[in-house]
Amino acid sequence: MTTKRLLMKGLTFFKTLEDLDAESKYLVHKAKEATQTSYAPYSKFHVGAALLLEDGTLVPGSNQENASYPLCMCAERVALYAAASQFPRKVIKKMAVVAHKKNHKELVNATSCGACRQVMSEFEMRQGSPIQVIMMENDQWAICSSVSVLLPMGFDGGSLKG
Repeated sequence: MTTKRLLMKGLTFFKTLEDLDAESKYLVHKAKEATQTSYAPYSKFHVGAALLLEDGTLVPGSNQENASYPLCMCAERVALYAAASQFPRKVIKKMAVVAHKKNHKELVNATSCGACRQVMSEFEMRQGSPIQVIMMENDQWAICSSVSVLLPMGFDGGSLKG
């Protein structure tokens, strides 16, 4: 029997990775593989993301740091921008985000930063359908049904639309 509990609408927690569905486990595995291309000499925090597009295409991304910290790029945005440039107009179905510390194999808690949540939100708005997000939080796996669960009041340009 799967151990899960619903914390809030659209957010489900699972005690172990094995409790996730096969597709989500596969995506987490691919995100973990993506950490191998991470460049994190400053934080020593290696993050990987993997996107699953509607046609089954997988798009990985990893964090890329810079001595000038504001110029760093998170794994989520690397993957999202790669998908947008390589596979324009393809819908993103699901995204997994994982992290580990340098020289460690076990995954650690890692949720997307605010900047990534805003970018993820805009991708969701652009495609007109939800992006499911898988992350580790409080030593358990969280699956969000939509980015809007992670960023309920995201900036949408409001008056900029015209």
